[in-house]
Amino acid sequence: MDNPELRQRKQPLSTDGATGPQQPNEWEPRLKYGITMQIVRSLLLATFFNCCAVVTVVTQLIGTPLYVINKDWYYLYMAMTKQAFGLVITALIEWGCPTPVRVCGDASVRGQIHLLEDGRLKTQFSERMVLVANHQVYTDWIYIWWLAYTNVMHGRIFIILKESLKYIPILGQGMMFYGFIFMARKWLSDKPRLQHRLEKLKTKHKGSKSEDPEYDPMWLLIFPEGTNLSINTKRRSDAYGEKVGIQPFRHALLPRSTGLFFCLQQLKGTVDWVYDCTVAYEGPPRGSYPDKYFTLRSTCLQGRPPKCVNMHWRRFRISEIPLDDQKDFEEWLLARWTEKDQLLEECYETGRFPTDLAGTIEAGNVSEKQKTAASNGYAETSVRLGHWTELLQVFGVLFGVACLCKLPSLMGFW
Repeated sequence: MDNPELRQRKQPLSTDGATGPQQPNEWEPRLKYGITMQIVRSLLLATFFNCCAVVTVVTQLIGTPLYVINKDWYYLYMAMTKQAFGLVITALIEWGCPTPVRVCGDASVRGQIHLLEDGRLKTQFSERMVLVANHQVYTDWIYIWWLAYTNVMHGRIFIILKESLKYIPILGQGMMFYGFIFMARKWLSDKPRLQHRLEKLKTKHKGSKSEDPEYDPMWLLIFPEGTNLSINTKRRSDAYGEKVGIQPFRHALLPRSTGLFFCLQQLKGTVDWVYDCTVAYEGPPRGSYPDKYFTLRSTCLQGRPPKCVNMHWRRFRISEIPLDDQKDFEEWLLARWTEKDQLLEECYETGRFPTDLAGTIEAGNVSEKQKTAASNGYAETSVRLGHWTELLQVFGVLFGVACLCKLPSLMGFW
């Protein structure tokens, strides 16, 4: 059968405090789609995504002469192509693996999280920030890019990535046009490259619509843990923590301070806030690792996305972060990650993050369930576009070029 009912086997959670994987099939829903439907879905989703990716890169190539003509126009143009790709990955999640999302935060983001009348999320975070997050699975950046879409910042997000990703055909070239920052994890070679990119993020370009009168909008996303959480990475992280005398975390890796410290030092005075996002995936048993369950195949092709993606937000004023000494900053970062680990513990224990926003999330004419959640400080929504017609932005430039090429023949010149 191609569409058997989804089944979930529940067993009691471990009470011994273990953080390693538990029994292998504690959370093992039956496949929603059989082999035939998986093949159909893979063809449809791959065709859609690859077509949009190729169109995006071709659009970027068309705009490259702007770099010589006018750099301000060039950066605005590339931001437009980045915005279009943000729409593509949002549509991919909406159509390929519909995912519920629960967003909350502490008092520092009060008044910045809203639900629209159609149930979609709207955020009003700062237009210039450094954004840090724990790294659970490879899809973390997709959900954060969607969150940027809810803030109309999906064309202004910059992600710090490992260098190997820039060699992915088509996607790698696209990310280089986006101004993403690729790191080889060798500080001697990474430092000048990172400094060069950060200098560009401190430059104001003509035509900026930023709320800041001096600098362009910018969300700089960095995962201080350096890699996603898994059995092997947790083992290495714990071994390093034991070596240097740092207590290992239950649900996170030890963060690395060097890159983030350098970014904040370089951007100090041009950015006011560090936003911190804690991500937790609902479904797998407590103590296991989500990377085992939420692969590209299981999420998109087999129809097994997370039961819910939980996101907890808070922010810190950069002027109050110790940036004069790296040792002091490392202690500050470890303290934040200790808090983050406790947030994850409570989420896995109770099913949701704690929140200071009870009764303050604005909700329009939404469902009773969403109203109840909002009154308790949670915005319950899903990853989706405002309307499918937004995707026409992806093809706008190519359509315009095609019309211009056709215009002479329509006017009878040849």
